[in-house]
Amino acid sequence: MSLASSYTQKPGAIPAYFEAILGAEAPERFTYRFLEKLEFKSTNDRLFVGILKDLGFLDADGVPQDRYYEFLDRTQSAKVLAKAIREAYSDLFEVNREAFKMDTGEVQNKLRTLFAGAKKDTIIAKIAKTFVALCEYADFTMPAKKQEATTSGVLPTSQEKPPQRDLAQNSVSLDSLQYHINIVLPESKDPAIYDAIFKSLRDHLGTRHE
Repeated sequence: MSLASSYTQKPGAIPAYFEAILGAEAPERFTYRFLEKLEFKSTNDRLFVGILKDLGFLDADGVPQDRYYEFLDRTQSAKVLAKAIREAYSDLFEVNREAFKMDTGEVQNKLRTLFAGAKKDTIIAKIAKTFVALCEYADFTMPAKKQEATTSGVLPTSQEKPPQRDLAQNSVSLDSLQYHINIVLPESKDPAIYDAIFKSLRDHLGTRHE
């Protein structure tokens, strides 16, 4: 379980922070100097580095992690942030699965309970405002599901039925068939009767061609 405690004095600047990250190459280390290069030179701006560490964008030394690079894909950045928020504030989401929908006052009340006196109310209020600002930038809608192959309906191209072979190739001559027929012959001393029976069998079942 986890409950991020970092915060910013400028929650309204969070969108600008992230947009600046998206517009720049990932640094070897995300330092205060790099933040200044992004035109965030206030000492209050430096608090954002701690937030990125709590979100798993940076390691303890400020080195960008996989999540940082995943965030740089603008088509996925808001969803990547949403996943990071769920992990960083998992204790809060354990209390309310839709914590991202809560307002600042509701978040503050929940955090007060979760921190259980470990943080002053003034700090909890800042953490709550930071959380809400992060959620406003993130996209918590479920990602589109990948289309899965199904056995019903139209088969994928690779599974389409092969074209039928020429009927002549599929046909089986009578020569290749074996018949097991039990015949009850009438009692007779006249060979013509037996000749007639076997001739009829040849006519109806086919004859072997030599």
